[in-house]
Amino acid sequence: MQDVTYREMKPRSALFDVETDETNRMIALRNPRDPHQMNWVNQDKQWGKIKCGLNLSVDVKREYSRRDTLIETYTFKNATKFDIYTVGTRLGIYTPFPDYYSDAQTCLTQCCNTHIWCGGDSSYIMALRMGGEAPHLGLILRKGSLKGYSIDRNYTVTGREENVSNHRGDFILHPENLHLRPNETYTLQWELFWFKDKQDFRRIIHEQSDFITVSSRAFLTLGDEPVRFTAHIGGVTENGERPEIYRDGKLVPFDWQNGTATVVESPNHTGEYNYEIIWRNKRSRAAFLVMPQLETLTERRCRFIVEHQQCHDQQSHLYGAYLIYDNEEKQQYYGHLNDHNGGRERVGMGALLALYLQHHPNSKMQKSLDIYVDYVVRELFDPESGTVYNDVGRNNDDPRLYNYPWIGILFLEMYKLKNDHQFLTWYAKSVEAFYKAGGGRFYAIGMPMYESINVFREAGRVKEAGRLLDLYKQHVDYLVKCGKNYPQSEVDYEQAIVAPAAIYIRDLYCLTGEEHYRKALDEQLKVLDLFHGFQPDYHLNESAIRHWDGYWFGKRRVLGDTFPHYWTALSGIAYFRTEDIVGSDKYARKVKKLLRSVLSLFKENGSASCATVYPMSVNDRPAHFDDPWANDQDWGLYYMLKYDGR
Repeated sequence: MQDVTYREMKPRSALFDVETDETNRMIALRNPRDPHQMNWVNQDKQWGKIKCGLNLSVDVKREYSRRDTLIETYTFKNATKFDIYTVGTRLGIYTPFPDYYSDAQTCLTQCCNTHIWCGGDSSYIMALRMGGEAPHLGLILRKGSLKGYSIDRNYTVTGREENVSNHRGDFILHPENLHLRPNETYTLQWELFWFKDKQDFRRIIHEQSDFITVSSRAFLTLGDEPVRFTAHIGGVTENGERPEIYRDGKLVPFDWQNGTATVVESPNHTGEYNYEIIWRNKRSRAAFLVMPQLETLTERRCRFIVEHQQCHDQQSHLYGAYLIYDNEEKQQYYGHLNDHNGGRERVGMGALLALYLQHHPNSKMQKSLDIYVDYVVRELFDPESGTVYNDVGRNNDDPRLYNYPWIGILFLEMYKLKNDHQFLTWYAKSVEAFYKAGGGRFYAIGMPMYESINVFREAGRVKEAGRLLDLYKQHVDYLVKCGKNYPQSEVDYEQAIVAPAAIYIRDLYCLTGEEHYRKALDEQLKVLDLFHGFQPDYHLNESAIRHWDGYWFGKRRVLGDTFPHYWTALSGIAYFRTEDIVGSDKYARKVKKLLRSVLSLFKENGSASCATVYPMSVNDRPAHFDDPWANDQDWGLYYMLKYDGR
């Protein structure tokens, strides 16, 4: 790169308080009317830093518009005597939003959930303060085109590996591939603005002249469901000039009314359906995925687990275990390292089979599941004390409260499969042990409160149901007392802390009808919704922000945004049955999207991936891939089958 010039800003603005360093690079951006004085530039970072491995010169100009918005213009010039081509991630601009996790109060007032859409000419960023309190910061592209984004993550921010999960990293926006002849320039320009909430942001981009917004009820479809979406062109109110819409290079027919194109296509194959929308030389895109019917997908996945992921070595402690499967090596994998071991999240494979077999009997799968349950009771669970262990050999080098509800779910599903009361006894034992170990102050994932009470009552075990309800009530009362003051967990603050709180409070309201639970639920649902965006891509649309799972659970061990990740399903469960509770269907209508969003982790042959690392690159390592390991993703399919498998 030849040089970068950052122009001095003039004049001042009533809505933007900007600080720059000695080179005029922006190091702080605040809203003067914000009572929390949040800095929307990540700590110790420089907004607008240029990533470039080419001999380009760059001129950066910032100015305020008449609407009191901040406009940034980046002009790239080829000042050499030779043509310059940009490809891949060689050219980028840093936009370091403060998207990191700390204690809850810092997160809620000083950090944001950053929803990025690099959709060509119609690109945006919707940055939502984690506590939901306006103002929020938006970015909308005015000139140029963005093709994707990358992440830079400093693994040594805190000096401890276990803390890397709390820092999403710095975002790098990549312009489209360029070909600049000598002395040619290319301009990228965007506008920064404040907005009130998601609805306000939608309105702003929807009304933006020539901006293309794509909406759909389902970016992932099953079976013979049609691919259906609308593409709205901002500022168009008549039916004259029409856009062009292509799929795989072929024109797609559509209905055109008042600036909105409606596309309905019956799929003729499974797989990706990528659309390009062109309006007056502006291009945008949308990505859909067509999957087999849920019943077919689930049967293939269960069969794959039984045939490829169960250990059959009778001389090993692992005999009967469902293990990680390496799709590259075509073999099972085990490591005592927590997220690679024979317990923990991998219990989801057993829970999925137990649920599936309740409606689809299969002798081969049943035999496999019986061997697996024997393994669980022998290696991971003490039927006398109710203790749940971290790994084979009843090993508890790293005791973990998360493990208890997952074993409990397995036992509950086994009872419904076999009507054997021993499983209910074991379930109750595990719950008692969980609370004895401190579970009443822990934001566990997956405790089936509402379901278990009903199962115990229907089984005639009313006294035990009462005891379980007392324990659940004490737990949920603690969650209500905490409100949004969430305690730090394995990750300091995340969607899988807020979602369980919402689920358990909802369950207690349904079980007791007590009004204070209903009021507490609404607070949790609002915060939870901030983790989800509406970008027109099946990877991103309503997928919860998560950015560490590929590192801990994947073969590649790459930190970076995992879109989708299967725990997005937790938000779907939280929104389930909320219409009557909150007096609106604004959350419940999202349930299908949230539960379906995880299904792209499963392949048509029954194999699976634990995480899709979505960015173009992470720390200069190529990304945008499905991790080769099938590990813990089956909880996503389990919950889809359970709550939306009808």
